[in-house]
Amino acid sequence: MVTRTKTLQLVFLNGKAKKVNLTVQNAAEDLDSETVKTAMKTIVQADAFAKEGVDLYQVPQSASYVERVVTDLFDNSAAESKQFAAGGSIRANH
Repeated sequence: MVTRTKTLQLVFLNGKAKKVNLTVQNAAEDLDSETVKTAMKTIVQADAFAKEGVDLYQVPQSASYVERVVTDLFDNSAAESKQFAAGGSIRANH
């Protein structure tokens, strides 16, 4: 099974001039650079995000769509979940 996801990655400098990423899931896929820049400036102006006294989003740096493709080779998780729920244990075979 192949799973494809597309996110919008916003990169800012924080209050210590270090890069901080903000990833937006389910973002519209047709945004232009001006729309994204305006949204990032709005985030900065909101001054609503801080961690340990440091503003997280202080200076907009860049924005990118990031596409991820995952191709499963196998997936036994459903069978293992049923076994575990039935009181069995999951052991690695060596």
